Amino acid sequence: MAKPGHDKPIDMNPKRALAALRLSLAGGEVIRPEALLPSKPVSEALACDAARALAQSHYENFSVLSQLVPADLVDDFAAAYAFCRWADDLADETGADDDARQLSLDLLAWWRTQTDACFDYAQRKPGADAPKHPVFIALAATAQRRSLPSEPFHDLINAFEQDQRVTRYATWTQLLDYCKGSANPVGRIVLALAGHTGDAPGDDARFAMSDATCTALQLTNFWQDVRRDLAERDRIYMPSDLTGVTADTLRDWLARPTDPAARVPFIKALRPLVERTHALFDAGADLPKRVDPCIAPVVWLFGAGGRSALRAVERTGCTTLWNRPRLSHGAKIALVGSAWTRARFGRAKHSAAPTMADSDLVRSAAAEASDAATTTPEVAA
Repeated sequence: MAKPGHDKPIDMNPKRALAALRLSLAGGEVIRPEALLPSKPVSEALACDAARALAQSHYENFSVLSQLVPADLVDDFAAAYAFCRWADDLADETGADDDARQLSLDLLAWWRTQTDACFDYAQRKPGADAPKHPVFIALAATAQRRSLPSEPFHDLINAFEQDQRVTRYATWTQLLDYCKGSANPVGRIVLALAGHTGDAPGDDARFAMSDATCTALQLTNFWQDVRRDLAERDRIYMPSDLTGVTADTLRDWLARPTDPAARVPFIKALRPLVERTHALFDAGADLPKRVDPCIAPVVWLFGAGGRSALRAVERTGCTTLWNRPRLSHGAKIALVGSAWTRARFGRAKHSAAPTMADSDLVRSAAAEASDAATTTPEVAA
């Protein structure tokens, strides 16, 4: 909500903006990305309000802006999330045909120019203009405040562009290389927000553990979403050399949900991929112990939530071509409670940690898990 003295709150939801863009395209209009800019100037405070609202309106495994996020990092987490959400939707929400993919590439190219301009402004380069899009207004403030590098943001755009050109993966190595750009930069951004920028002793190990965790989170999302990626986006992330599956094979199996001749080979194809993903979670398991205590509970929750989602895939019998798994209400309450306990004992080391009473924090965290329990758990990259 906008603070007193500011203009009316703005809608930063990318799906609604893209829906309006698609309507214009269907009406025969020439689409220009600049149509996504607001019609009048937006203040930094209003942009930050909009970024927080966007982060709170999208549930991944848990609310991005839970009470576990230190108060002085809330706007920064929200700004980074808003960038990722918008870039992801520019890549995924235009459709699946060739024209839609070209539109996504055009929009992502524009997004890249906006990213360059944002960081030029944050770094006070001569002649740099102030951002106009609310996402970049909020992100410029964060980049300046936290001395963020631009590279992880560009890596994400590269991966989203790859999604428009590559829809099949032949090998595990190719898939991990994709995750290096689509998931690992998110972890690097989170670490940078807490001051881990690569200059301190131990940062190389932190980055390696973060990369393993983020790749595992991305892969878990793939194994959850086999059917949706195939049906809605014509994408297959199961490496063909390990599984032998093709789009035609998966579509044939999808049409035979009760046929053991379809279910058994799919299960046998997916299960080894799930096991490999568990190994990546194991490789990153010590990361919460190695980061600043202010973000350790959040980092732990991302990893633990992702591993729980992967176990949910296993509990379906690895049948996600027909059934998308959900984390139970009880599982979410238990995870948030564990994360809160970690936050409580690490809070004294960070002056800007949450100030609400412990009992209120527990109730707030439980309410977040309760709200999210009615939605299908998404694993954030």
